[in-house]
Amino acid sequence: MLDFTGIPGMPAGMPKVEVTFLIDADGILKVSATELRSGVAQSIDVKPQYGLTDEEVETMLLDSLTHAKNDIKTRALVEAATEAQQMLDTTEKFLNKYRSQLTDDEVEMTYTRMQALRDAIAAQDKDRIQHETEILNDVSRPYAERVMEGALKDAMKGKKII
Repeated sequence: MLDFTGIPGMPAGMPKVEVTFLIDADGILKVSATELRSGVAQSIDVKPQYGLTDEEVETMLLDSLTHAKNDIKTRALVEAATEAQQMLDTTEKFLNKYRSQLTDDEVEMTYTRMQALRDAIAAQDKDRIQHETEILNDVSRPYAERVMEGALKDAMKGKKII
């Protein structure tokens, strides 16, 4: 209930009262009333009688802050594992397509590093996943560049670049 007090005495019909209603994101209704001639204003917050109590909301906020660090770690792990899996898939496709252009040592080393990366993903160790992804990238980069250069040379045979 909003008791509107403090308005100076006026003849009937003279007071002009503006009433506004606003519902915020928390579901709280804010009602304000202003007598326009005198500028007297009052407001009240009407909280719902259902849902969460202030204590429950506060507990939830504190819990979210407490668990934020773990949430960030989990996200970083998922991102690292996703990137690693993409690297594994790309490397596997590359090996299947260009195996004939690689040495046995390159293929063996690549499969060894791919297994190490799979093991890191299974261990759910973000730092290890990132490290093994870098190693696999370093192992595969030289022969991938060599194969791509060969493919480019083949594509450019007989062509002039002006």
